[in-house]
Amino acid sequence: HIHLLKVESFSLMPAYHSLLSTPLSIPSNSPSPFSHSSSFLSPDLMYVLWMLMVTLAWNWNLWFIPARWAFPYQTPDNIYYWLLTDYLCDLIYILDITIFQPRLQFVRGGDIVCDKKDMRKNYMKTTRFKFDVASLVPLELFYFKTGINPLLRLPRLLKINSFFEFNERLEAILTKAFIYRVIRTTTYLLYCLHCNACLYYWGSAYQGIGSTKWVYNGEGNSYIRCYYFAVKTLITIGGLPDPTTLFEIVFQLINYFVGVFAFSIMIGQMRDVVGAATAGQTYYRTCMDNTIKYMSSYHIPKDVQNRVKTWYNYTWQSQGMLDEQELLTQLPDKMRLDIAVDVNYSIVSKVPLFQGCDRQMIFDMLKSLRSVVYLPGDYVCKKGEVGREMYIIKAGEVQVVGGPDGRTVFVTLRAGSVFGEISLLAVGGGNRRTANVIAHGFANLFILDKKDLNEILVHYPESKKLLRKKARLNINGATHEQIKNLEPLTLDALYVLSLMEVTVSTTGRC
Repeated sequence: HIHLLKVESFSLMPAYHSLLSTPLSIPSNSPSPFSHSSSFLSPDLMYVLWMLMVTLAWNWNLWFIPARWAFPYQTPDNIYYWLLTDYLCDLIYILDITIFQPRLQFVRGGDIVCDKKDMRKNYMKTTRFKFDVASLVPLELFYFKTGINPLLRLPRLLKINSFFEFNERLEAILTKAFIYRVIRTTTYLLYCLHCNACLYYWGSAYQGIGSTKWVYNGEGNSYIRCYYFAVKTLITIGGLPDPTTLFEIVFQLINYFVGVFAFSIMIGQMRDVVGAATAGQTYYRTCMDNTIKYMSSYHIPKDVQNRVKTWYNYTWQSQGMLDEQELLTQLPDKMRLDIAVDVNYSIVSKVPLFQGCDRQMIFDMLKSLRSVVYLPGDYVCKKGEVGREMYIIKAGEVQVVGGPDGRTVFVTLRAGSVFGEISLLAVGGGNRRTANVIAHGFANLFILDKKDLNEILVHYPESKKLLRKKARLNINGATHEQIKNLEPLTLDALYVLSLMEVTVSTTGRC
């Protein structure tokens, strides 16, 4: 029997499975996890490719049944090629119904069903199965009586569910699905024109080719000429000869009505597709315009307004959104943790301060990190401020400056560095900054508030004791020699050592 491609893990499994447990895998002798009613399972590329084959077979019938019925393209000389392609498409239908569809997993009561009998029974109970079987009704047997008439293959179009499923699964794996949606909507319009061209040729043949000025005159390529007529009619361009007979008048009236209706629907769909694709950028523009309007109404200086514009532009270009937290709030808490682990764990795990702490505590802490963008020259923190947060550099550089002139650079911290963690460990209400920290260029930082950390530590007493022990060593009177021997040595400790080398301390303490 045939098996679909092995799927290594479900998309709904935690992103940190490599950290906590072995990833859940589907055995190689199990079918791929696709469902008629569930679209949240990871799409299998092999199944998507197969659905592409089924969709191509369906489109063959969709486009060529009306073309072969209306235009004289099916002749005794080439009839065998048409029939060969027809039956090849039928074979694809049969394989899909007998092999692929009955082997699709489904969700029942929250559980993923993998039993072959249950999967087959589930498929046979669906409306899709009834349509799939009806699409293979052998009306071709009437060929022996009526001759080879393409209209007898119209039931093949009932397999339209495969077309819709392919669209859903393809959009799920595309990074810019809106491009495909635009192409698909354009194809809908082209197909309407295609059907109208076929009907126009049939109407011309019914009236008599070249019998009036309105019908097709029999010159040139018949399909191109009729398609040109369909474009001018459905899009109501005009410039067509006036119909003379009752048949022509009724035909043209229906064309105009259908053209206006269909074209307006296509334009509306195109607008929705483009609007959905640019919704984020529209939101960004709206926020920036509202902010500029607010600053102008209060006569904010131009240099401040320019910096605000720069912040909006850089934030949007660097991360494609203004507030990551706002986007993630729509997700369940568990999924937000999965994303936070993938994005932030590699950085936070390198901080010596949190080494030895409970791993789950670190996971909870990751959800509290906020991403903030600083412009060149912005103060991340100033000397004398009470430190209530720590910073992790995601991208860019910051400089610790001080000295008599306030411009002496003590140290330059780059991506992956951490500073300000001592403020989170201060015992007795926080500690004041002893120097200024300035963004050297565009800097993207993660910020963790002291309040958030304290709320987390309530549930992890052992980790809290460990961090308080480090707090007593680093802040409550740590000497120069103690900081040198501290293992692991934090970046804040290095920062304190830099200050001791440059400035004079009256207390002999950090």
